[in-house]
Formats: sequence, structure tokens, C-alpha cells
Amino acid sequence: MPSVIIVLIILVVLVFIALIKTIQVIPQASAAIVERFGRYTRTLNAGLNIVVPFIDSIRNRIDLREQVVPFPPQPVITQDNLVVNIDTVIYYQVTDARAATYEVASYIQAIEQLTVTTLRNIIGGMDLERTLTSREEINAALRGVLDEATGKWGIRVNRVELKAIEPPTSIQDSMEKQMRADRDKRAAILTAEGTRQAAILTAEGEKQSQILRAEGEAKAAALRAEGEAQAVRTVFEAIHAGDPDQKLLSYQYLQMLPKIAEGDANKLWIVPSEIGDALKGLSGAFGNIGGGVPGFNTGGGSAAGKESAPGVGAQRREEPPVD
Repeated sequence: MPSVIIVLIILVVLVFIALIKTIQVIPQASAAIVERFGRYTRTLNAGLNIVVPFIDSIRNRIDLREQVVPFPPQPVITQDNLVVNIDTVIYYQVTDARAATYEVASYIQAIEQLTVTTLRNIIGGMDLERTLTSREEINAALRGVLDEATGKWGIRVNRVELKAIEPPTSIQDSMEKQMRADRDKRAAILTAEGTRQAAILTAEGEKQSQILRAEGEAKAAALRAEGEAQAVRTVFEAIHAGDPDQKLLSYQYLQMLPKIAEGDANKLWIVPSEIGDALKGLSGAFGNIGGGVPGFNTGGGSAAGKESAPGVGAQRREEPPVD
């Protein structure tokens, strides 16, 4: 009796194990490779799958999602014989689980080695400056080679990115000095351009200011001349309208004498010969005033009249002595 119970227990355990091996649940975005007696049979897709227990076996479970694999820095020699360390990141996706299992032993390692060799071939044809400024070109070339080579492995390379390109320390120092010199040069050029532009604008402003000032002075002079001409015309018309006689004109001549003598620099001033005629006219009106005015040439035969120019008399104003 106990032996029968033991057999039943063993049978139950075997049935349970068989059920577990028969029913295979594959997660979404995954695949499983089934082998029968060591030979590929089929690929299990996502969902519930039934296999023959103890005959079929799961060889490999593969994630079909896009994977990101960073590779460590690799030393690469450029065309100008400089060693740079380049970090790369590969974005790939398994499209054929069977090829990824049977066509290559380890597709991760294969992709890494292929990336290193391809990168060395690409960088070997570029100098350092082009390497630092041509990341997009390097990425495109590297992706094209990897995608072509990994196609038969059931792998699709979506993107290739260069994380960092590190030149030697001495080259970095030289590049920093060169960039600093370039920045200083650009700053000096911009400063000179700014100073030049400021000088041009200042000169233009001064030129415009002088033009406007000259135009204003010209207009003001024209207006003053026009006003003086109008004043002369008005006075002339008023004189002719009033019909002045000789006596009034003689009196006006005498009123102009103080204005002729105004100013500290007037040491010698000229008396018009018409003053004598004016004095004669006033002498007839006020009782022979012209004979009592000294220093004026009234047209007589005196020595002062002979020495002066014809028709013109002169008088010198004495300056007080300076202590």
C-alpha cells in the first residue's frame, strides 16, 4: 500500500511538471526559440504557447525591444597621427530571433567589435579638426556599415551616437589657447568696428549739425537783411512823405556825430563834408551857429581844410593819459 501511494505521488509530480513544460507564456515584445532534440523547430511569439514536454525545449528567450548599449572608450588614430578616445552608443533592435540565435554566437560582442573596427577605418581618413566637427558624418557612415553587416544576424541598427571625442591633453591645451586667441581677435575686431562706427556717426552728426547751423545762420541773415531793407524803405518812404526841409536834415546830421565817435578804438574819425553844409543851414536858422563850432571844415580856406582831403574834414579825439 505505501508503495502505491508513492507511485501515485510520483505520477502527480510528473504530470504537474509536464503541464508546466507544456504551457509556455511569452511576454509581449519577446520571442522564444524552440528546439526538438537539439534542432530548431519554431519561434514562440507573445502569448500562450503549447510545446511537447520532455521533447521540445526552450533554447533562448530574446527581447525584441530596442536596446541601448554603450561601449567603453576606444583609442583611434586620426590621419594626422593623433590618438583620440571615442565613446559610442549603439541603438539596435532584434528583428529575427532565429537569426540572432543561430547566425552569431554573441551579437552584442559582434556589434562592439564591428563598431571598433569600422570607427577606426572612418577616423583614419580624417584629421583631428574634421573628426571633432564631423560627428553627424561619422554617425551616418558608422550606422550604414553596422546596419549592412548586422542584417544577416537579424539585428537592425537604428542609431549610432558618439558620446565623446577626447584628444590628448597637450592637444586640448593647444586648442584652448587657439580658441582663446581667436576670441580675443574677434573681440578686438568688434571693438575696432564699434569705435570706427561711433567715429563715423559722430562725424555725420557734427556735419549735419554744421549744415543745419549754417542754414539757420543763412536764413537769419536773410531775414535780418530783409528786415533792414524793409526798415530803410519805411524810413525812406516816411521821409519822402514828410517832405523834410534842409534845416531838419542838418539837425539829423548833428545827431549822428556822437554815434560816429562811439568806441574806445576810435582815435581818428572822418567828418563828412556835408556837415559843413548842415552847419551853414543851422547857422541861418539859429543865428550863425556854424562859425562857433571849432574843428569843423565848413569849406573855407583855412589850413586845416587845405590839409584834409577835398570835401572831408577830420578831427582826432584825445585819449586820457594812462598811469
